[in-house]
This record gives sequence, structure tokens and C-alpha cells, in this order.
Amino acid sequence: MHVLFIDKVHPILEDEMRNFGIECTNGSEWTHADILSRIDRFDGIVIRSKFQVNREFLEKAKGLKFIARSGSGMENIDLDYCEKHNIQCFNSPEGNRVAVAEHLIAMLLGLFNKLTIAQGQIEKGIWNREANRGIELNGKTIGIVGYGNNGQAFAHLLKNFGCRILAFDKYKHGFGDKYVEEVELGDIHREADILSFHVPYTNETHYYFDREFKEKMSKEFYLLNAARGKLVNTKVLIEGLKSGKIKGACLDVIEYERPSFEDFMSNNPPTEFSFLVEAQNVILSPHVAGWTTESYRKLSEILWLKIQNWIINSNQP
Repeated sequence: MHVLFIDKVHPILEDEMRNFGIECTNGSEWTHADILSRIDRFDGIVIRSKFQVNREFLEKAKGLKFIARSGSGMENIDLDYCEKHNIQCFNSPEGNRVAVAEHLIAMLLGLFNKLTIAQGQIEKGIWNREANRGIELNGKTIGIVGYGNNGQAFAHLLKNFGCRILAFDKYKHGFGDKYVEEVELGDIHREADILSFHVPYTNETHYYFDREFKEKMSKEFYLLNAARGKLVNTKVLIEGLKSGKIKGACLDVIEYERPSFEDFMSNNPPTEFSFLVEAQNVILSPHVAGWTTESYRKLSEILWLKIQNWIINSNQP
């Protein structure tokens, strides 16, 4: 078996593959044209988020047996084509779920306690205690939309803060436990003080948070998004921030990101982004919620376990 590493991942994945007898090729510096011209030689590929595994690519990958996506989102893969042609697709959302949950907690606490504002003032020689009086997370009702790996990890951490946690998942039922109350989306609309999205990005979830969703929220609320940027209509978010309906936001992702996250700031982001940067009730981070030292390794470890089990159980050569 021969595997092409299109993106850079933790080296433990390649080490484990080689120890198992799999031939590995590093193509992370290859051009797109190079990859297309050589892909028919490989049985598997390893990717992250920037490479588009579309129909054009897959039709050239005549011998492809599996795709390993380091991370959670699979929106850059034509899953319908893979299913029809028996190409196995693996991802590793378990690898960074704790990292995402901890990052969201950090952002939320930072927002509630005005830490970035206070830091900026102190750097300017301003020591203003009253203006930086915070609010407590304890006692708040949090609505989690999407109760997969990240939603569950977030709920487990939040429980230690004495929050009431409501969760809705369109495709999952019977998950209520000591951490969370399973509810309908309408219950979140009525009762949530804090709204947090944990759903994948699909055609169905594009602009999941739109004007209609905002207007259905009964209370003034805080919005959190560390899933995918295009779940939230930024213009609607800004409308809510300006009116006070949205009291603040924590965003690790925004809709204007490009597939290669690293070059985002060099592409003249729109005026809406400038508003978010300048707003004192918004905390932003550069799509790093799942990007810890520990998760980097765990993403590859989990991918290898899934690939290895598939090879063994399906008697792959």
C-alpha cells in the first residue's frame, strides 16, 4: 500500500504507517498539477482542510482506497462520490474535542471578565476597576446546537461551572444525561443566555444562524462559534450586536476565511470583519480552537487507529 501525504500532519502518523509496512510519500510541497498527474499511483491520501478532494481529483485517483482527514470537517471531500466508489473516508474529531471545549471556555470567561479590554487599558497606564466589573458564568443557561464530539466535550466542561446546559441535535436522540438536557431547538430559542454552535458545515447548515434564528431568541444572548464560519451570517450577527440583542460574541471562525487559513489577513477582509475586530464585546481567535500541542498529536494517533482497524478487518494488502 502506498500513501501520499498532501498536507503536513503530526509525524507519528507516517511513523506508524511505515512501521506497519506502508510506503509513504511526502507531497506537501507538490503543486496541484503535480498531485493530479501522480495521484493514480496511490492507495491512500492524508489531508487537512485546504485541499479540495472533488470529482475532478477523484476521477484521476483510479486506485484510491481511502482518504484520511486530520481533523473533523469533511466539507472539502466529495463524500457522495466516495461512497459510490467504495473509497473509505476517515476523520479524527475525537482528537481535538477537548482542545475546542477548553478554548471556548477560555474565550467565554475572557469576554465575561473583560480580560482583553483590561489588558489593553493597563498597557496604556489605565487602572479602571469599576469599568471592568465582570459577570459570572455560574447560573447561566447555555444552548448547544449539535451534540457530537465537540458539543459533548463543551457540555462536560461547562457542568463544573454550575450552568444549566440545553442541547439540540437534529440527528441524535436519547443523549440526555447528568451533563445536559436534551431539548428541541425551540427550547433553546426561549431559554438560552448563551448560544453555541457545534454542527458541521453543509448545504443545510449554511447561514444556520440567520435573521430568523436571531429573532426567535427570546432573551438577549451571547453567541459562540468554533465550528465553521459560514454557519453564522456575519451581517446578521453585527445587526444583533448593534441593537443589543446579541450581548457579545466569541468567534474562532468567521465566514470570510479561505481554505488555507494562514493567508486570511493578507486578502483585505471586508468591513464587517473590521467591525468585529474593533468591537469590545467580541473576542476573535484565528481558527485555533482545536490547535493545541496535544491535539496535533492526538489527531494523527486516532487517524492511525481507524486506518489500521480498517486495513486489518477488510484484509487490505
